[in-house]
Amino acid sequence: MMESTGNPTKIRVSHSHDEQVLHLTLAHPRGNVLDRQMMNELTESLASLGTRPDIKAIVFSGDGDHFSYGASIPEHHRDLVRSMLESFHALFRTLAKISRPTVAVIQGQCLGGGLELASACQWIFARKDAKLGQPEIRLGVFPPIASLILPSRIGQAAAEDLILTGRSIDAEEAKRLGLVHTVSNDPQQSALEFLEASVLPRSAVALHHTVKASRQRFDRILEEELSRLEELYLNDLMSTHDANEGIEAFLQKRDPRWTNR
Repeated sequence: MMESTGNPTKIRVSHSHDEQVLHLTLAHPRGNVLDRQMMNELTESLASLGTRPDIKAIVFSGDGDHFSYGASIPEHHRDLVRSMLESFHALFRTLAKISRPTVAVIQGQCLGGGLELASACQWIFARKDAKLGQPEIRLGVFPPIASLILPSRIGQAAAEDLILTGRSIDAEEAKRLGLVHTVSNDPQQSALEFLEASVLPRSAVALHHTVKASRQRFDRILEEELSRLEELYLNDLMSTHDANEGIEAFLQKRDPRWTNR
């Protein structure tokens, strides 16, 4: 049984299993959009609660019919995008730093930044209706985190297929690719049963150091390459017409007029 430990504006924080499992719920339906406020609340909760020595797992989930539509499109505007990207990437740097087993429980749409967050977890448990995708290319931009994570999760070819086409895949295809661990009607229950059987019987200190060991290569890539991708995104891509046109077209609910410049 979960007990509430706080009520931030856009996430819900709780614990279960004798406070060994930290639950962070995206609590701003309909789409649980990851805006800067939500990103910062997630990062702050991870930094303050995820480092407790008795934490054996962290579970991310979303209220309502969808896990997350992704990062806030209005915050991709050229005047806001640097601070948004810095806040978003701070979340992943914090996840790497705390080195705890993580689970994403997804349903409905799991797109863009939402899929990047889920993909950063060791395990994804998906409801049968889940749709997963990186649609950033349709806006004229690219996903820096997914560009680093997905190749190591599902292979270079499959990662490039998702990133370059912007298509969404269903939960079963994601499972065949190795991205999703389990597909079920009740992924929350499936995830908790998995944790109870396979993770919670282990030592928290052993889990912490094993995550650090198993993620050593990826964490090094994140540390070395993410800053380069940030600059590619902010200094090169966002100086182009098409990147800004894609964002404006989405906000104005019209088709983009690409100039290839």
